[in-house]
Amino acid sequence: MGTVMTFCVRCGRPAGEGDHEACLGARAAVVPPRFCAECARRMVVQVTPAGWSARCSRHGECSSSDPVPATD
Repeated sequence: MGTVMTFCVRCGRPAGEGDHEACLGARAAVVPPRFCAECARRMVVQVTPAGWSARCSRHGECSSSDPVPATD
């Protein structure tokens, strides 16, 4: 089995490459993801007063009500 590549959900670049300081700022907690963490495809995002939902054409939907994974 190969290495699993993860991507930044804010800028779409590989998570392990480059500087993601701007992606992890204070606004990151309230701004919905724009790119899929699994494949870096641009997601369809809908923002409503109650929250947001984001859909990847390959990996499905996530929303503001989903649990947020811990980051190091």
